Amino acid sequence: MAISKKNAFSRRLPDLVTEELVAVLSQKQQFEFKELFDQVHANLRARNAASGGEEMLRLRAYEKLQNLVARGMVKKTLKKYKGLASLSKALPPKVEPGAVPAVAAAEPAAAAAAVS
Repeated sequence: MAISKKNAFSRRLPDLVTEELVAVLSQKQQFEFKELFDQVHANLRARNAASGGEEMLRLRAYEKLQNLVARGMVKKTLKKYKGLASLSKALPPKVEPGAVPAVAAAEPAAAAAAVS
């Protein structure tokens, strides 16, 4: 019999590379990838979050930038990138520590209603 692995709750760290890409592209300027990466890398180093080597970080940043382009949040013109208005949707909403998400708060009430 196979054992099923349940991942009911996975805690994921915030995506710092995407956060910095959004922050830099929100400046309403056009950037070539080299300029964009230099600013993202400097911001990540200031946050002490640039790990894994510069070349690996460059690859991750390029992949995330291409995902933003594919989702229509960044406009690519030749070799220049510019953030669009929908770029703010790339980040998940901020959740305050200790706050209970609305879905988790509704589950006990739904279970109590089903019992009665």
